[in-house]
Amino acid sequence: MKLVRYGDIGAERPGLIDHEGVLRDLSDHVTDINASVLGDAALARLRALDPSALPAVNGSPRLGPVVGDIGKFLCIGLNYSDHAAETGAAIPEHPILFFKANSAIVGANDDVVMPRGSTHTDWEVELGVVIGTAAKYVSEDEALNHVAGYCIVNDVSERHFQTQLTGQWTKGKSCDTFGPTGPYLVTRDEIADPQALDMSLDVNGKRMQTGNTATMIFTVAQIISHLSQLMTLHPGDVITTGTPPGVGMGMKPEPVYLKPGDVMELEISGLGKQRQTVRQDA
Repeated sequence: MKLVRYGDIGAERPGLIDHEGVLRDLSDHVTDINASVLGDAALARLRALDPSALPAVNGSPRLGPVVGDIGKFLCIGLNYSDHAAETGAAIPEHPILFFKANSAIVGANDDVVMPRGSTHTDWEVELGVVIGTAAKYVSEDEALNHVAGYCIVNDVSERHFQTQLTGQWTKGKSCDTFGPTGPYLVTRDEIADPQALDMSLDVNGKRMQTGNTATMIFTVAQIISHLSQLMTLHPGDVITTGTPPGVGMGMKPEPVYLKPGDVMELEISGLGKQRQTVRQDA
């Protein structure tokens, strides 16, 4: 299934995309796409519905973040061998973990707003993983059973805030609008292998990032298992799993950063596309 949340900010309704690409409303069956419907049994009930019997949604409404009331927004850094190489960073021994503030989360096609004083705002296409059932001390073999589905995340980053303001990466990762997710949540049964997904990101029509999840240093299963040794992963938690090469800070001979009016377009095979316009906060 491709599950969506559509409508105005703060008033999103649950829906799904049927096999013909038609948006169907799920409001008669669930109140939201959130932790309460991400477990295997709840998803099976939705999967059993006849999409053609669900009301079609007219027009092209805004698509909101794929999960309502996201619990934790966990992020893995330097998780692609080719991205680590472009930044000159050593291959990490364990997954590098940081957090994005939940207030950064927006819809897949919402504007990205550069904060006041930003001169180093950067792009990062990433595979997002949505937890469906609680995971604590799980093995790598068990890990993917705890996944509800996958989505695209743009891990937008302000590099000066991230590296030059004393503290953790979180400062440069958590600005408002710096976490577009979606356009939809693709349930795990539709993704045969999360380690075989092509990824790309364009800025103003120019290809900047090209990659594949096969070059992850730590696989999705390894990441989930590792994190579950440290904390319980709950339904509705989102893990974004790192970016392939081609970020602005790695450009040669000089870094390239976003500016107002730029348009980012992201795609991951099977997970749809995102499109964001950049603007400057007043």
